Amino acid sequence: MEPWSVPQSRGPAAVEVKGRKENQVWYLKISKLALAFAIIHSKPPGKSCKEYTEHLAKIVSEQDFGWKSKVEVLEAEVFRLRQELLLNKICRRVCLESGKQGAFAETLLDQECINPVNFSSQLEDSGCDMSNDYAFDSLGITSDFHQSEHNIDASKSWLEIVPPLNLCCASKDESLTAPVQFFQHLLEIKKLSEGGILQADFTELENDSFTICNSVSQLLDGLTAFYNSPKFPVSNVLTEAVCVLIRLITDTKLSNHVLKKCFKKLEEFKKNLIQIILRNSSVNRFQALDAVPHTLVLLGRNNILRNSLISFLLSELRQFAEQLLQAYQIHEMYDITQYENIFSLFMILEQLLQYETEESNISSLDCDGEEKIKFLKNLDQIILHLSDEFPLFSLYLWRVSVLLNSAQIQID
Repeated sequence: MEPWSVPQSRGPAAVEVKGRKENQVWYLKISKLALAFAIIHSKPPGKSCKEYTEHLAKIVSEQDFGWKSKVEVLEAEVFRLRQELLLNKICRRVCLESGKQGAFAETLLDQECINPVNFSSQLEDSGCDMSNDYAFDSLGITSDFHQSEHNIDASKSWLEIVPPLNLCCASKDESLTAPVQFFQHLLEIKKLSEGGILQADFTELENDSFTICNSVSQLLDGLTAFYNSPKFPVSNVLTEAVCVLIRLITDTKLSNHVLKKCFKKLEEFKKNLIQIILRNSSVNRFQALDAVPHTLVLLGRNNILRNSLISFLLSELRQFAEQLLQAYQIHEMYDITQYENIFSLFMILEQLLQYETEESNISSLDCDGEEKIKFLKNLDQIILHLSDEFPLFSLYLWRVSVLLNSAQIQID
């Protein structure tokens, strides 16, 4: 017999593993058989084995769902405690003099957490009622969010210890409450520390990145869920959530921590908002989606977020222009809904490019240079071919190219 044909003996470890697997398979078969006998034996009269099995499976699944709900509530409670612990680590001690403390407490208690909002304007059934104001103006947020400073005083008491956060996110509709409260408290600590009232250590945000990242994720996921299926009238929580998000990323001290840890999540959020604009086909989409472009423009006030946002918009516009040209040349149908929605992206991009031109931000334009080159390549030919059939679209393409070139000329 040849040497290579001699059967190799298995080691004791391999034999043990094989035996354990065979025992597990045998045990599983015996358990299934025992369960089947138990179901048959306990089956009530008038029901088949199949019906009784489905009834038992439903009971077990309901019990599992109950346990899952309890686990979710407990996990939310644990995360709330982590948020409270982080706030207490940041807020070291109170530096108030005894004489000033009472007056300051009285001032805080007199302030409202969120100003009441008038929701008298509702969606029009036709979906064609377009106003010059952004939708968020009707929600109590002006186009310049710096005028919304009355929302800053969201916490009622910061005297001796950070107040406990309320666990108010039991339902999906209230999923924004917990992260909004957390960031309201964080912003209030910063405000009071700048006034010399509190001594705060914001390096703790670096040490506890898990809590800050998960809080930002909850905030962005909640906003994305609303924009996907907006409900009117809009709750005060959503209004405050947008204010808190914008203040976080524009605050020079806090934004360094937030952007460093949550940049990818914010990038994903911007992409989701762009897709929400492009894919929405509801009757009332023009008025309902007016808030989404406004949010993107506000996010674009941050130079770092503006870089990637301009790149995303240029990429989407370039791809759609190429698809539209191809459909026109071969006489195919194009997506009319997306064609109507694309003009929102043009308006967003124009505002962001105007910011770039005004600020002459060289580093920002360098970041999206590759996408800008792709966008401008063959743009004149695309405009030439589409100008007769799609004059408005061609005009917007030309306007964007002018803004891109003017920004570059100003730098040069």
